Amino acid sequence: MFYGWVIVGSGFFMSAIAIGARFCYGVFLKPLQAEFGITRAAASSFFSVNMLLSCLVAILGGWAMDRYGPKKVGILMGTFTGLSFLLTSQANAPWQLFITYSLLFSVGTGAIYTVMNATSSKWFVKKRGLVVGVTSSGGGLGTLVIAPFSTYLISSFNWRTAFIVLGVISWIGIVALSLLLRKDPGDFGLLPDGVKSETRQGRVNNKAWDVPRADLSLGQAYRMSQFWLLGFSWLFISLSLHMVFVHIVPHAVDEGISPMDASFILSLLGVANILGRLVLGRLSDTVGRKPLAVIGALTQCAALLWLMWAGRLWMLYAFAIPFGFMFGGASAMITALIGDIFGTRNLGAIMGVLIAGFALGAAIGPAIGGYIFDVSGQYFVAFVAGAFALILAAFTLALVRKVSD
Repeated sequence: MFYGWVIVGSGFFMSAIAIGARFCYGVFLKPLQAEFGITRAAASSFFSVNMLLSCLVAILGGWAMDRYGPKKVGILMGTFTGLSFLLTSQANAPWQLFITYSLLFSVGTGAIYTVMNATSSKWFVKKRGLVVGVTSSGGGLGTLVIAPFSTYLISSFNWRTAFIVLGVISWIGIVALSLLLRKDPGDFGLLPDGVKSETRQGRVNNKAWDVPRADLSLGQAYRMSQFWLLGFSWLFISLSLHMVFVHIVPHAVDEGISPMDASFILSLLGVANILGRLVLGRLSDTVGRKPLAVIGALTQCAALLWLMWAGRLWMLYAFAIPFGFMFGGASAMITALIGDIFGTRNLGAIMGVLIAGFALGAAIGPAIGGYIFDVSGQYFVAFVAGAFALILAAFTLALVRKVSD
């Protein structure tokens, strides 16, 4: 068996633990708000600051992966993720959460998407869309499982116990899976997709694979319009997405829905996310990535328009399916486009900088949602802002061109 599939499997389960734990923050928001007697915006700020710090961590993580390899970086991420949750469970004041959750959790998971998808992209070219879809869909599985599991722990015990359990699982799971990671197929005398090679080669022959003729450096990529268009599209999509992930459970509970039923909205988002990444990731290998990415952003926008008037449980569930499906597809398309356009030799550094835009959007979105709720007592205007951000994302994606265009 081609070892690249081991890399994909490891990335899938590492993403399930790390990204799933990140996306379930919404189930902790109201318990933290009640525990410390703070506003909705203040409770959202722990997540927003975490994602803001993740901008820097993503850049450093991509650079470290190219220099030291994904295994060492993965072990470090697992250690900090577990430590973050364990210390968060012992916090006694809001300011402590900015250290234990915002800072330490950003070190643990800020570079997870960069490291896992950049590594997988180095192992595959012909099936890159499918592989990126599989690797990144782990976050959907994690959300599906961790959100209701955390809700159960909170309701049966308390939020502190929930963080302790998640910390132990994260520490052991991520570190163990990191031991399976390898930097690129050259370590096994292979080219991407399992093609045998007598000697280690630094780039793929353009006649054999449909990829750029040169593997660009970060400095070269930085001067290209494609770099900035992809970065801003990720920022706008992330702003809308994380506003929903952090505030959809509190919004549903405010509408009179039970916390457990509300947590299943996140689970549905996770299931749809998985399907979107797998289906559209595979489809993009044959029909192209950019059209699917644009359609994905516009469909998410339509789903948010539905959410503005969705006050019943079935309506919230109906929102989650297309929104999660198309987010999974659009995000996988952007990830695969980065490798297609810039090559894979410096993919960790390039993706690390671009994913910083995603992290910045994740910091802005929840903060906007919390502020608007505190001012108006509802999320309607926040969802309008999220829909507008997705229109901007579709516009920037439509402007992206390959190097050869």
